[in-house]
Amino acid sequence: MIKDKFGVDIQESVTSQGQVQVKAHYKRSGGNASMESHALRALLQLYQKIATSPLNFKQPHGATVLNGSLKNSGAVHASEEASSGTELNRKPGYNTHNTEEPEGEGATAGDTKEEENCSICMDTFKKKKQLKCKHEFCEGCLEQSKKSLGPCCPLCKDVFGKMEGDQPDGKMNWRSGHSSLPGYPQCGCIVISYWIPGGIQTEKHPNPGKRYEGISREAYLPNNKEGNEVLRLLQKAFDQKLIFTVGTSRTTGKENQVTWNDIHHKTSISGGQQCFGYPDPGYLSRVRDELKAKGIVCAD
Repeated sequence: MIKDKFGVDIQESVTSQGQVQVKAHYKRSGGNASMESHALRALLQLYQKIATSPLNFKQPHGATVLNGSLKNSGAVHASEEASSGTELNRKPGYNTHNTEEPEGEGATAGDTKEEENCSICMDTFKKKKQLKCKHEFCEGCLEQSKKSLGPCCPLCKDVFGKMEGDQPDGKMNWRSGHSSLPGYPQCGCIVISYWIPGGIQTEKHPNPGKRYEGISREAYLPNNKEGNEVLRLLQKAFDQKLIFTVGTSRTTGKENQVTWNDIHHKTSISGGQQCFGYPDPGYLSRVRDELKAKGIVCAD
């Protein structure tokens, strides 16, 4: 269960537009934005598998399955929250359209009609374009999606081009440290230093023309083969402006701030997962998945 794995409670609510809004709250005192983020990501991946896979039962047209019950069709918005309960701004999702099982003699369980409508505009296709993940959209709808989400499928998030974020200009450096990280004995560590100075927001940011506050952060990786591979992936993500963004801080609730952009870092040597430190046996695998979700799968 997602709730047990990440130690969170999941709350659902339906907006006035008929959309399902999902929030995760860490159960223990003090909150844990990292665990809330991982839980929401796992929930979205589960939902996307259900929404985009052929179903082996008949369901009402315009309905979709979430958490074992039928909900009104619509985009599912997952809002990550800091422990203070401040809701973060998330870009809108897209509606998913599930086809009905064909009726009549010869139909078998799991058979589906060919999708006739674009899953973005919910209308008949205009210049249908199929992505490598096999999902299809109107050419114009896909171009609009690329402007807001980047070159990734609106349904399954499979990346089909080079992602470039809105991270302000800054510097990334790293050096070898002598201290070994808990869980990685006798290999030392890699100390990554990020520095993003303050500046003025552009049209890519939430409040163009307003000033944003800069940030400096240090993060740690084990100085072994896998740690160095992740370092090269992080460098590629930084070059593509994907490590940071401008928005609202999850920990302080402060607006117009340079913040992490859903690629989690270990900012402490010790303290375990709850303190954003080590030991955390699954971290390197998770951060690879987060990088893959942004199209960073191999270092050039």
